[in-house]
Parts: sequence; C-alpha cells; structure tokens
Amino acid sequence: MEGDVKARIRERIWRLMEERNIARFPRPVYGRIPNFVGAEDAARRAASLRVFRSAEVVKANPDSPQRWLRMEALLQGKRLLVATPRLREGFLLLDPGRIPYRLLGEASTIRGAFRLGEKLPTPRSLARLGSIDLVVTGSVAVSPRTGARIGKGEGYAELEYGILRELGLVGEETPIITTVHEVQLVPEIPVEPHDVAIDIIVTPRRVIEVGSRPPRPPGILWDRLSTEKLEAIPMLRMLREEIRGSKG
Repeated sequence: MEGDVKARIRERIWRLMEERNIARFPRPVYGRIPNFVGAEDAARRAASLRVFRSAEVVKANPDSPQRWLRMEALLQGKRLLVATPRLREGFLLLDPGRIPYRLLGEASTIRGAFRLGEKLPTPRSLARLGSIDLVVTGSVAVSPRTGARIGKGEGYAELEYGILRELGLVGEETPIITTVHEVQLVPEIPVEPHDVAIDIIVTPRRVIEVGSRPPRPPGILWDRLSTEKLEAIPMLRMLREEIRGSKG
C-alpha cells in the first residue's frame, strides 16, 4: 500500500534526523514537519530566487522550519497568508504595510501571526485576497526527481491547497517551494490523487528545480474527505455548502 510506503519513509527520515542531530527545536521531530539545522540558510537561498522576489502574495505553512522564509516574505514587503494550525480558524493574513517593522520577526511566528494578522475564517473572506503568486510548504521528505512530497500524514497541506484551488486563488501552474535538509531528499515517493507536488526544492546547499511533476488535484477531493475532518474544520463545511448552493 502507498500509505505504508510513505509511513516507512517518514519514520526513517525522523529517525535519521534525530540520530544525526540535524533536528532543531521542537524535538523530538516525530510527528512534525521537522525543523532542521540550516533552515535559515535554505530560507535565504529560497528568498533570493526570482520566483520568490517577484511574488506579491505568498501563502506559507505555519511550521517552524519555514518561519525564516515567512520572515523573508514580510521583510520583502509581501502579503503573507498563513494557515492556522489544523485549519481550525481558517487562515491569517499578514500585511507588512500594517505591521511595525520592528515586529516583523514576531509576525513570522505563529503566535505573532495570530496577534498581528487578520483572521480569514470563511471562504468569502479568503476569496477577497485575490490570486496567490507563490506557495511555500513544509515537508518530511520530497523527491527531487518528481517533486512528490510527504508531510506529517494528516493531509492538512493538501486541504489548504484544495481550498485555495476551489476558490481560484491558485492554479495548476502556481509555483510551490519547499525548504528541507539534504537528508530529507528521497529518490522515489508514491503519488496519490490528493497529493500536491513541489516545483522547487531548496536545501541549505542548493536549489533543485523539478523537471516533471505529476498534476495536482483540481480542488478538494470531497469523496476522500472524512467526516471527522469536516466536523473539525468550519471552513471546509462552509465551502462545501457554498459549492452545493451554487450548483443548486
């Protein structure tokens, strides 16, 4: 089963990072998007890319290793969209034009984002953002050959992407970047219909542009969504109701 293969890869990467002391706080990294030694270097390298510098609106994950890339986005004057943990409260919008410069570092943390950002808890509030130019996501493992990615195994990155795709904020060609340590690179990763592949992989040492990645899901795969997820994430329920209403 593809899920079993992914689970084994996750466990191997988490164990390797702990054993080699590559992992950073919060530890242990098991069950997390692992923070890693050199995350700041990977962020600086990613922030120097043309695709990053030209973006005006960036969507990023809330995990620790991408904190430095969130800060780079704010320092470059970009509006930053961050998912709240487990999507319980939707998304947060950080506008560096409305945040004192001295607080941008704090705003790049999830606690600071809640304090200094604007909550976008509904599909309609999120849709007013307009198009997103670049997506930043965390990974447990990623394949340089295909861009196939493994997260924590809970599916939130895919749900975040699916919501944005349903609302027309991202499309098939919207670039997606991940920052990882070299040990998180894996030759082959199985791809499932809901998986969202990566375009550019950045490590502390290099930039890898994926040559040919699989297509991304066109939105939320509702038939694969559990009742538990729908009950736990209000935005998903609201989005499904809006979609049903538009079809009715």
